[in-house]
Amino acid sequence: MNAQVPASEPAPKSHADSVHPLVRVGAEWTWRLLVLFAGLLAIGYIVQELATVMIPLAIALLGAAMLAPMVNWMQRQGVPRSAAVVVAIVGSISVLAGILTFVVEQFIEGLPQLVSQFSTSIEQVQNWLTDGPLHFSEDQIRSGGDSLRQALESNQDSLTSGALTTAAVIGEILTGSLLALFILIFFLYGGEQIWDFLTRIVPTDSRRRVRVAGRQGFGSLVGFVRATVAVAAVDAIGIGAGLAILGVPLALPLASLVFIGAFVPIIGAFVAGFVAVFIALVTKGLLTALITFGIIVAVMQLEGHVLQPLLLGRAVRVHPLAVVLAITAGLVVAGIAGALFAVPLVAFLNTAIRSLLVDEPDEVFEEQTADMVTGPSFAATPDEPDKPDKPDEPAG
Repeated sequence: MNAQVPASEPAPKSHADSVHPLVRVGAEWTWRLLVLFAGLLAIGYIVQELATVMIPLAIALLGAAMLAPMVNWMQRQGVPRSAAVVVAIVGSISVLAGILTFVVEQFIEGLPQLVSQFSTSIEQVQNWLTDGPLHFSEDQIRSGGDSLRQALESNQDSLTSGALTTAAVIGEILTGSLLALFILIFFLYGGEQIWDFLTRIVPTDSRRRVRVAGRQGFGSLVGFVRATVAVAAVDAIGIGAGLAILGVPLALPLASLVFIGAFVPIIGAFVAGFVAVFIALVTKGLLTALITFGIIVAVMQLEGHVLQPLLLGRAVRVHPLAVVLAITAGLVVAGIAGALFAVPLVAFLNTAIRSLLVDEPDEVFEEQTADMVTGPSFAATPDEPDKPDKPDEPAG
């Protein structure tokens, strides 16, 4: 006769079991998000503390995205890698120096005319204040000018210290430029080896996928830089031609300002356009300023609806809302530098994360990126040394 097995008693409920599942899931998501947020804050703090190094590093990476296709092309034509790097860097610096020299000369030549027209505009404003509907007296206008002069004299020490600070900033810019140039040389010559070395910390099973994601992300940077340069050139030519036709002084320096401002999407174009409209207003009057504003709006519409979708294509698939939020966050966190590098960073992360999330074999990844991306493979490298060798086949 089999002995009867007593029924097991139900285990007592713990306090965790009494919590509603939705609350438990929400709490688990919350602490994980808090950990991620703390990690992002730590990374941001480190980057901010090392801004003297990180900003030249980011500039060098964008420079590598611009010059790497040229270096790769020269290498395919039989030019040694080192010579191709030297030619690309020296040629780019020469072109940039020539453009800056030409712009500065034009600015110096046009400055007397600008000052003369500005003085004439000030006199017209004074006449309007005295003879117009406001009927200010000359004594009131003179006392306002005296107050402005006294304010400048009382703040002379602050202006002097600001000039000294500007000199220190110029020194930091020169130091950062040399560091960026030094980093750029190594990125162009041995970027593949640097990337392979950095990804050795990734587990072996995921290493190839991470490397391909990095190459795709760099490919998006190449597309972003090419499209940005083309868009900036079109903006500068269009707005500069409009200013020259209207006879606005310093049309060429203003066009150069538009070209530089176009590298900071939305904000840069707005600031450069505001300067152009202001100079047109004080030198040529309200009607010319309105026409200048219309030209700038037309060029911006051409950029936003035609040039950017056509030139960026599939290389950089970033929603306009993400662009605006990224620029705003970068401006709040890191100022002008943050606004400048926000969109390239979002473009890189967007493409790299898409590559990591797609569930395809590694070979398919490489076939998809073979034509679009050559980097960070700035130089050809042999097969990966950490790739396990195939076992010897048994003799038959």
